[in-house]
Amino acid sequence: MIRSYIKIAWRSLKTNRLFSIVNILGLSIGLATTLVLFLFILHERSFDSMYANKDKIYRVLLNTTEDDLETWTGSPSAVALELEANIPDIAEAGRLLKHDFGGTAFIKAGNEVFTEKKLFWSDAAILDMFDVEIVKGEGSEVLNIPNTVLLSERTAKRYFGNENPIGKTLTIDDVDVVEVKGVFKNFPENSSLDFNVVAPFLMQNAAKNPTWDNASFETFLLFNSASPNVANVEAKIQDILDKNVKKDEQWYNFSLQPLEQIHLYSSTYKDSYIERNGDINQIRNLTALAILILVIACINYMNLITARSQKRATDVGINKTLGASVRDIVVRFYIETGLITAIAMVLGGVLAVVALPMFNDIAGKELDISSLFSIEIIVFLVLIWFVTSLISGSYPALYLSRFSPKEALKPSTNKGGVASVIRKGLVVVQFSASVVLIIGVIVIHQQLEYIQNKSLGYNPENVMAISTSAIRGGQANQALVNAFGKLPNVSVVGRSQGYPGMGVSGRSINKPNTDETMGISTNNSEREVADVLQLKLLAGQLLPKNKQAGDTLVEVVVNKTTVDFLGLSPEEAIGKKVAMQLGNNAYIHGVVEDFNFASLHNPIGAYAFHNSSREPKSYLLIRFTNEVLSETISNFENTFKNIAPNSAFEYTFLDKNLELLYEKEQRTANVGLLFSILAVIVACLGLFGLAAYMAEQRHKEIGIRKVFGASVPRIVQLLSMDFMRLVLISLAISFPLAFYVMNQWLQDFAYHITINWTVFAIAGALALVITFVTVGYQAVKAAVANPIKSLRTE
Repeated sequence: MIRSYIKIAWRSLKTNRLFSIVNILGLSIGLATTLVLFLFILHERSFDSMYANKDKIYRVLLNTTEDDLETWTGSPSAVALELEANIPDIAEAGRLLKHDFGGTAFIKAGNEVFTEKKLFWSDAAILDMFDVEIVKGEGSEVLNIPNTVLLSERTAKRYFGNENPIGKTLTIDDVDVVEVKGVFKNFPENSSLDFNVVAPFLMQNAAKNPTWDNASFETFLLFNSASPNVANVEAKIQDILDKNVKKDEQWYNFSLQPLEQIHLYSSTYKDSYIERNGDINQIRNLTALAILILVIACINYMNLITARSQKRATDVGINKTLGASVRDIVVRFYIETGLITAIAMVLGGVLAVVALPMFNDIAGKELDISSLFSIEIIVFLVLIWFVTSLISGSYPALYLSRFSPKEALKPSTNKGGVASVIRKGLVVVQFSASVVLIIGVIVIHQQLEYIQNKSLGYNPENVMAISTSAIRGGQANQALVNAFGKLPNVSVVGRSQGYPGMGVSGRSINKPNTDETMGISTNNSEREVADVLQLKLLAGQLLPKNKQAGDTLVEVVVNKTTVDFLGLSPEEAIGKKVAMQLGNNAYIHGVVEDFNFASLHNPIGAYAFHNSSREPKSYLLIRFTNEVLSETISNFENTFKNIAPNSAFEYTFLDKNLELLYEKEQRTANVGLLFSILAVIVACLGLFGLAAYMAEQRHKEIGIRKVFGASVPRIVQLLSMDFMRLVLISLAISFPLAFYVMNQWLQDFAYHITINWTVFAIAGALALVITFVTVGYQAVKAAVANPIKSLRTE
C-alpha cells in the first residue's frame, strides 16, 4: 500500500511539474537557510565546550561604579593572588595580559623579524586550568621561569619552518630574549582563548609589583566544585577589596562570569583581550529568522496545494467513492508531502554546501563544509524533515481528506470563508516580515553612511600610524621622526602612545572641591600629534616642543568635555592644576575642540594629551599628501627600514582603522540583506501560490466577464488589486513595527540618523513592484485563457 502511494505521489509530481518545482524550490530555500544557520548557531554555542574544567572556570569582571556604568573584562594584577590565597573554594587563579596591552609584538627569530598579534603573558595556572595540550617539549611549568616561551604549532612552523624549535631563542621587541621550551597544540576555532605565543607573566612589572589600580589583566579562577556558590564568593571578594582599598577610593566592584557565557554574553564588555566574541542577540535573531523562513516555506507549500484544491478534491471524491477511508487519504497526502520534503531536503543540502563559503565571507566565520555531515546535523535534518512534512502536509491532509464524496466532486461551491481569510492572512504575515527586513537593511545602510560621512572633529584621512614599540631609545625614535619629516610628501610627524579609534590609558579626573570624578582617556604624545590630527585649538597652547630631562611638570592638553566637567570655560582652564592620576604636578596647558576618539556608539568623553613619561610612545603618526598610495607605502617602508632594520614595518591608516570599529554593523547589514532577499523570494512563492489559487477559484467568473466584453488589462487589474490590498495591509502593519525595532537599534549609537519617510516609501514601492511582477504572471495567464474552456463544465 505504501509503495503504491509513493508511486501515486511521484506520478502527481511529474504531472504537475510547475507546482512541484515551486514547492520544492521554496522548501529547499527554507531548509538550506535553516541548515546553514543551525550550523552557525551550533558552532557559536559550542565555544569552550572542549575543556574538561569548563564548568569550574570563571572570569573576574570589574564593574565601574562612577559615571557611565561599565563592565570591564580586566582587573587589577593583585586580584588573582589575593583570591587564591583567601578563598578556599578557589583551586587556582591565573592572570592574562596581551602584549603591550593589546598591541603588536615584533619577534626576531634568526635573521627574520615577525609581527605577532597574539603574544600573551600568562601565569602557569591558565594553561593548567584550560588543559592546553603540549605536543613537544615542556609544558606550563616553564611559565614559572623567566625568559622562556611556548609556541603554538602553526607559529613554530611560521618562525622556524621544519626545524625543531626547542632551544631556539627569540627576541621580543628588541628587548626580551627568551628561549623556546615547548610547543602546544593550536587552539580550536571554537575556543575563546587563542595564543600564538605565551610567555611568563612574572616577567611583567605588574607581577613584580601587584597593585589594585591598573585593571588591565584578565583574571580566571578555577573552582574546586562545578557548582560554586557564586553569590557567596562575590561577597568574599568584596570583603577582600574592602581590606585592600579604602571605601572612598573604590570606583569599582567585582563579579564572576562562567566560562560558558564568555563567548556569547561579552559583546558589551570593555577592553577584552579575547577577540572571538559572539553576541547572544545575534544568535536569537538569526534563530528567529531561520524559523520564520522555514515556516513561510511550509505555508507556501500549503497555499500551493490549496491552489490545486479543486483538482485534488476531485481525486479525493473519486477515491472516497471507490472506498478509500479518511486514513488512506491522510496517509497519501503525508507521503506526497514527505516525498517533496525529502527532495527539497537533498536540494537544500546541496544549496547549503554551495552557500556556506558565501555565508562565511559575509558573516566573517570559518565554518567547515565537512561539519554539514556531522551526526548532529544529520539528526537535525531528520528532525527537520519530519517536522516540515508534518506541518506542510497537515493542511492538505486534514482539510481535503474531510470532504464527503459529494463535496469533493463539487468543490466550486466551497470557496471563500475562513480558509480564504487564513490564506490571505498568511501572505500578509509573510510580506510584513519581508518589509520589516527591507526597512532594517535600508536603515543600517543609512547609519553606516552617516558614520562614514560624519565630521569627527579631526581628520583621519591621509594619516598613517606606524608601530615603533620594538624601537628602543630616544635617539633611534628621534632619528625616525627626522627621517620621515624630510620626505617630500610628508607634512607633519609626531610620536604618540595611541591614536583615535584605539584604546589608550584609562584614568579618572577629580572635580576640585567635590567628590565627583569622571573617567578620562590619556595619551602620552608629542606636540605635533595635534597637527597631524588637525585638531582645533580653543584656548592656550599645544604641548611644549621640548621637555628637559628631570622636569617633573606635566603639561596637559584636554578636550572641551573635560573643562565642561570641571565647570570652567576653555580660557579659565588654562594654568589650572588637575588631578588625573598623572602625579601632583599636572597643569592644563591647552584646550582643543571635542573629537570622536572612540566609536560613535559612545558619546564623546574626556580626553587628554600629556607629556608625562608614564607610558611609552608606541606609534609614529604621519600626515602625508595624497599621492600614489603604493609608492607612498614603499617609500615609508624603506625609510623605516633604514633606521630600524631589526623591526617589522607594521602600519595602519586611521580611516581604515575606523572602519573596523563598525565591522560588526557592516556584517549585520550584509547578513540582513541576504535574509531579506531570501524572505522576499519565499514570500513571492507564497504570492504565486495564492495567485494561482484565486485564478483557479475565479476562472468561471473571468470567463463570464470575457464573454461580456471585459478586456485583458481590466481582468489583470481585477486580479492584481486583490493582492495589492494585501500588500497595503502588510505595509500598514510592518511600518510601525519596523520603525520601533530600528529606532531601538539606533539607540545603541550616541550619534545616529533619524528615520525619515523616504525609507518607508522605498520599502513600500519595492513591495508593490515585487507583488505586481509576481502576481502579473498568473493574472495575465488567467486573462488570456479561452473562456469556452472555463465555462464548458456548466
